[in-house]
Amino acid sequence: MSGAVPSGFLALPSVDATLAQEIQEDLERVEETLRSTVAASDPMLTEAATHLLSAGGKRFRATLVLLAARFGDHTRPELVPAAAVVELTHVATLYHDDVMDEAKMRRGEPSANQRWGNSIAILTGDFVFARASEILADLGTDAVRLQAQTFGRLVQGQILETSGPPAGTDPLQHYVQVIADKTASLIASSARFGATFADADPKVIETITRACDALGMAFQLSDDILDVASESAESGKTPGTDLREGVLTLPMFHALRSGAPEDARLRSLLGRPLDDAETEEALRLLRAHSAMATARADLNGWADLARAELATLPDGSARSAFEVLCDYVVERSG
Repeated sequence: MSGAVPSGFLALPSVDATLAQEIQEDLERVEETLRSTVAASDPMLTEAATHLLSAGGKRFRATLVLLAARFGDHTRPELVPAAAVVELTHVATLYHDDVMDEAKMRRGEPSANQRWGNSIAILTGDFVFARASEILADLGTDAVRLQAQTFGRLVQGQILETSGPPAGTDPLQHYVQVIADKTASLIASSARFGATFADADPKVIETITRACDALGMAFQLSDDILDVASESAESGKTPGTDLREGVLTLPMFHALRSGAPEDARLRSLLGRPLDDAETEEALRLLRAHSAMATARADLNGWADLARAELATLPDGSARSAFEVLCDYVVERSG
């Protein structure tokens, strides 16, 4: 026993303590794999590739791999490498996202593009993904195929977000599709990796994948609501960041659908870059708007879909932990 203290939702008292401790210990092995995998012969590349890993992160996707494995043989040696793969894939996309978003900060540290420039940040993301692919090569062709399909959806989601909704397309539905591709796909694949490499029953694999697809939707919607509702940087970024940058998210789409005259000022502030005073005004107006309750209802709907799938899985500490996770994702948004 390493004595590792469970963190995140694993630390909640409603999660089986033995399960939480064992998964936390496996996450330590994942962490070791992550750092050794991105080490390079060039010191600067190693520094750039470990930059986001060293800045922390919830290791949420790796946790899902290990938790889903509890529906089968969770001692299989492929599970730690598989968990490292999904985490490396996620981190690789962050390097690219920060370049496209011209981000200055990531996980409380200067972004890679801010520190080394766009070219190095893009190439570092490519390098991290290449190292993930090396691990995949040892996990078999089915794993490579799943990763390729998932990465294709991640790229598609980024393209959809960058290009915006085509003429005649419902912007809210477009936004939901972006989340499905850009966030939920990798979260669902994380669960599929875990259950598959644990040799779980095929029906269980399909069920936990569907559950985590819905959970992935809820996870991103929770983040988007938290960016408005939070008074602190709980979501990993300064509250109101989306508003400030003119990025439309779920609460804003619902507010824009209001035709009430008293909402005219709020509507005029949404979807365009704002200065500090306008950001504070927009936050105040949006927090008091019924759009927040509507957004939370949407979030609960996705969490309920995940719960309905989970209810069909074998009873036990793993299923209970996933159910706690559904509650955690909803409650963190306030």
